[in-house]
Amino acid sequence: MAIIVDLDVQLARRHLSVGEFAAAVGITPANIAVLKNGRAKAVRFTTLDAICRTLGCQPGDVLRWVPDEGEEGGEGDEGVGSDDGEAGAGRGGQSPAS
Repeated sequence: MAIIVDLDVQLARRHLSVGEFAAAVGITPANIAVLKNGRAKAVRFTTLDAICRTLGCQPGDVLRWVPDEGEEGGEGDEGVGSDDGEAGAGRGGQSPAS
């Protein structure tokens, strides 16, 4: 999965430092660095909302998806429900009969 966070572009357009941006959004500069460097595993909707409010942009201006090498992209429902790899897990606690 390659979700790219384009905060550098947005910050440069608005002449905002990481420190100023972090204070306005309400998260630490270290967490901004995690987002910028692509090391974040998740982003809360409340954080995404604060980012978009601060930058005056849409989520798609900050986040974009790029397929991994060799990936056709877009099919299936990976990432929906649990991520433990078992079919049916996370859906009412029942898994399919064997």
